[in-house]
Amino acid sequence: MRRPLSLSVLALTAASLSGCVTFSSGPLLENPVFLRPDPGVKVENPVYVPQGPWYYNTVFDKVIDIVDDYFDVASTNRYAGTIRTFPRIAPGLEQPWKTGNPALYDRLLATLQSIRNRAEIRIEPAKDGGYFLEVIVYKELEDVPSPVRAMSGAAIFQTTSTVERQFEVIDPSVFEMNWIPIGRNAPLEQLILQRIKNCM
Repeated sequence: MRRPLSLSVLALTAASLSGCVTFSSGPLLENPVFLRPDPGVKVENPVYVPQGPWYYNTVFDKVIDIVDDYFDVASTNRYAGTIRTFPRIAPGLEQPWKTGNPALYDRLLATLQSIRNRAEIRIEPAKDGGYFLEVIVYKELEDVPSPVRAMSGAAIFQTTSTVERQFEVIDPSVFEMNWIPIGRNAPLEQLILQRIKNCM
């Protein structure tokens, strides 16, 4: 009885360490496991995935599954090979259990200011039958006209309403003027690329 039990434990361990298994594809958004890209390993962006032309749907679905752990997917287009996500507020040092900022500097910056990330993924076929996957994570800083809860220098009776209601329809493709682009989140790009490379 001991021998089959030890063999099954050994087989389960080997299966979980051999690659991308469905039950170990990564922690959930609220799982308190720190995922950081390996600083010694740099993955090219775009990364090459050596899959045949018949595996395009599998590659596309796996990329959506990985990106969905970090962002909410806004739109996908299988024919164009693009995946776009909704912006997500970057967690700071006060939320160590949330993913989205693997670098300590980005976590410190997101603690002191409102920063959000949004991602765009492009899948392009290569000449030899594989695919090139490019992951771009944009970083944006919120621009507020005045501090949100500043009371110094204000009059005793404030004229601003406490509830802001927006009555205009906002198209998601239109650039929002109160968010300033400040570059790209390279550590998060590397984390997503490493997961894609390990799973493919």
